[in-house]
Amino acid sequence: MKKESQVIFDRNVVEFVTVAAEFCKFLEQTETMKRSAFVDTSLKILPLLYLKASMLPQCETIGDEALETFVTEETYEILRMNLAGILAEKDDYLDVFVSDMKYSDQPITKNISEDLADIYQDIRDFIFVFQLGLNETMNDSLAVCQEHFALYWGQKLVNTLRALHDVKYNQPDEEDNEEDDE
Repeated sequence: MKKESQVIFDRNVVEFVTVAAEFCKFLEQTETMKRSAFVDTSLKILPLLYLKASMLPQCETIGDEALETFVTEETYEILRMNLAGILAEKDDYLDVFVSDMKYSDQPITKNISEDLADIYQDIRDFIFVFQLGLNETMNDSLAVCQEHFALYWGQKLVNTLRALHDVKYNQPDEEDNEEDDE
């Protein structure tokens, strides 16, 4: 067995795969979930996903073939629309880490649902390839996921976490008023 492929059996990789699979399962089962339950669970699983991704051992690609993908445009859009439906008017947030922000006199609005769907796409594609059980593609999928975490979805995750925190803790007035009306 090559040294590179042994990294896929590292304890931190196994723990990341476990949390990543739970994250995907959670997002795939949110259809009938109430916003408060969705936000509560998201605020617990996202930091864990970030932590486990940040603990992954260094991994380099060893193959030269493109990895298979699982998430189609249709799957992505269905998930994004479902999440947008759950979050409703709380889906939008201001992004302060967009590089174009310094050139803009308008705030840049992002969507929690789109960010979560983007993260899901990367993670689900990783899990799909990992479940195939072929050491070389598992290794390469891990390397790609790790690279995308550093360059792409890690920042989206923390931005989304900030927005979800705001939904839960800094906007109680509307829900308090709704309860008073009942």
